[in-house]
Amino acid sequence: MSSILIAEDEPRISGFVEKGLRAAGFQATVVATGPDALAHAQSGSYDLVLLDVGLPGIDGFEVLRQLRLSGSTIPVVMLTARSSVSDTVAGLDGGANDYMPKPFKFDELLARVRLRLREAESVTVATLDSDDLSLDLRTRRATVGDRVVDLSAREFALAEEFLRHPDQVLSREQLLSRVWGVDFDPGSNVVDVYVRYLRGKLGADRIETVRGMGYRFK
Repeated sequence: MSSILIAEDEPRISGFVEKGLRAAGFQATVVATGPDALAHAQSGSYDLVLLDVGLPGIDGFEVLRQLRLSGSTIPVVMLTARSSVSDTVAGLDGGANDYMPKPFKFDELLARVRLRLREAESVTVATLDSDDLSLDLRTRRATVGDRVVDLSAREFALAEEFLRHPDQVLSREQLLSRVWGVDFDPGSNVVDVYVRYLRGKLGADRIETVRGMGYRFK
């Protein structure tokens, strides 16, 4: 039975989510402050964190930052009343696995929790390699030849998606769903921006643009 940490300071929301998760067969624990959320998340007792941005003490973004700096790879789904694209990108680029704006439907939250838990369980290989490029999935480190390449959390996730599907054309919509985990405005160019970042860091010839379809990692 998976154990979920709910870091939420609004009792109405935390009680609603806790009740729903327990009914769905999960163990659930509620904390209401940033320091408590960080301590519990780092304890190794949980399989996933539902992390509210507006926690007292230290906010969710800072909890997430410290969690990732400590080396924790626990899946994190951010909960927030903020709905701007910049806030969404900030959370995801800081290492969140998904993002749920309030108000949300519990069925959708549950589906995302199950998806992120399945993804965490499916990571059975330690590294992904292509020629002289290597991604270490445990340390989240990328190397090209003998050179360590500094990738943000979202850049690493995008590179991982490409290496898991070599020579396959991936549409922008697929990449948004798999890497960012949210439904962006169809006019958003966030995928193109991050592909450009990866080309600059990993080599421009590794990722091919397939006109009208998306991108392919060669």
